[in-house]
Amino acid sequence: MNSRADMTSISALTVATITAFLAWKYPDRAVFREHRLGLIDLEGTPLLGNLPSMVQNIDRFYDYLTEHYERLNTLTFRTTRIFMPNMIHTTDPKNIEHILKNNFEGYIKGPSFDYMMHELLGKGIFNSDGDRWKMQRKTASRIFHVKNFRDQFTSVFVNEINLASREIFDKAAVSGEIIDFHDIMLRFTMDSFAELGFGVALNSLLKRAEFADSFDALQSHAFNRFVVPGIDAYETAKHYLTYWSKTKSIKQHLETVDVFAENLIKQRRQEEAAAKLAGVESEKQDLLSRFMRETYANGETLDDVDLRDTILNFIIAGRDTTAQALTWTFYQLMLYPEVQAKVYAEVEQFISKEVEADPARLYSVIQNMVYSHAVFFEVLRLYPSVPGNQKEAVKDDVWPDGTRILKGDYVSWQPYCQGRSTKIWGVDAKEFKPERWISEEDGSLVRASPFQWSAFNAGPRVCLGQNLAILEALVAILLMVKRYKFQQAPGHKVEILNLITLSMKDGLKITVEKREP
Repeated sequence: MNSRADMTSISALTVATITAFLAWKYPDRAVFREHRLGLIDLEGTPLLGNLPSMVQNIDRFYDYLTEHYERLNTLTFRTTRIFMPNMIHTTDPKNIEHILKNNFEGYIKGPSFDYMMHELLGKGIFNSDGDRWKMQRKTASRIFHVKNFRDQFTSVFVNEINLASREIFDKAAVSGEIIDFHDIMLRFTMDSFAELGFGVALNSLLKRAEFADSFDALQSHAFNRFVVPGIDAYETAKHYLTYWSKTKSIKQHLETVDVFAENLIKQRRQEEAAAKLAGVESEKQDLLSRFMRETYANGETLDDVDLRDTILNFIIAGRDTTAQALTWTFYQLMLYPEVQAKVYAEVEQFISKEVEADPARLYSVIQNMVYSHAVFFEVLRLYPSVPGNQKEAVKDDVWPDGTRILKGDYVSWQPYCQGRSTKIWGVDAKEFKPERWISEEDGSLVRASPFQWSAFNAGPRVCLGQNLAILEALVAILLMVKRYKFQQAPGHKVEILNLITLSMKDGLKITVEKREP
């Protein structure tokens, strides 16, 4: 039995036990849900609310929500779960704009989100609010400027793709072996971001790091916390029940991740100390160095715990999101060979050997490749790297659609569900159609509202690395399509794995064929 099946069965037993106890202890109580005029409630069971159906559908959670949006013919509804906050879900672009921009101060991450994510993210940028968040965002924003994109960033991405080509794809093309494209993309983005963000060469393309497995396990645990009460107790029990199999516990995964971050910090502090001893000022401008030099309003510098949180938050941003987007992109290119052929034709038109060898020229040329951008944007519409998000209301509010929000309510919006909504994108919403991003009038690239296409969030918390992610993804897509033809391995089934990001349960198994030069 796999771990997900174990988790579902044990969670069901836990739910049944809790239900029996509460029915005996509090026979007159059910999940609290006050009536609000005009708000649609998803029907559930007495006492437990929607928890049983959510546990049953945990492996397809966002498809489960999408089906209810469509079945109820609504853009907003509410769910309930015993021992968990009631949640008001929405895909309405006007509501999302209200939450993320117009009433930005009215919604925070809140204690529930912090509890779910604290072990992994600590007090980092994704898990914080207020002054702490503002300081981290201001510091991080200084690295994302045009000159870096044009020169250093593009060069790093090209070098890492060249390494993947030599060490992985070329060899697979010769041997005919089946390789896991998803795993390769996670290692590619990890190496790229480690160099840009932390100034270190991890070389995980050559050997998968233990850190990556633990990082993914912690993400999976954090996602399960959002859905299933008692998951921490389950994980503890599972660890002791499978102790002799040497399966890592969540605590052990956390230790692995912490050691990884601590080693990065220790190495950088030693470098900074050596530079100071030599009487020279460090010239490192990566994210880690910038945060080491940053101070809070009271003049204190960030301690090692703060820096650890910074590292892990930006690994999710820099490694996971782009890797997932790249994997889903090539999955679509393999499903639709005619789309892959069009991307290849555009590559042949724009990217010569001379352009490929010049990072500044490559950066400029990519900006004009409309169809390739359209393909990537369409992938993010259907497979957004962060499929869902939530916040807590700090005061009463009324949304543009009339939904009444009370202080303490938890609200959620899901880019995954939004991209599949026929009420937003039309009857062909679930179709992969890159042409929807290209103007019929002049052939230019069409940009949707960030509140309708919220793959990169929106408002004051819009993704700082949006342009970085698009550049990295397009460099990888275009150079790989230029060099290879990819095919999905026979019999391999692609399924979603819900982490904090939209992953693949069993990877993306492929075969590679080199194109004629």
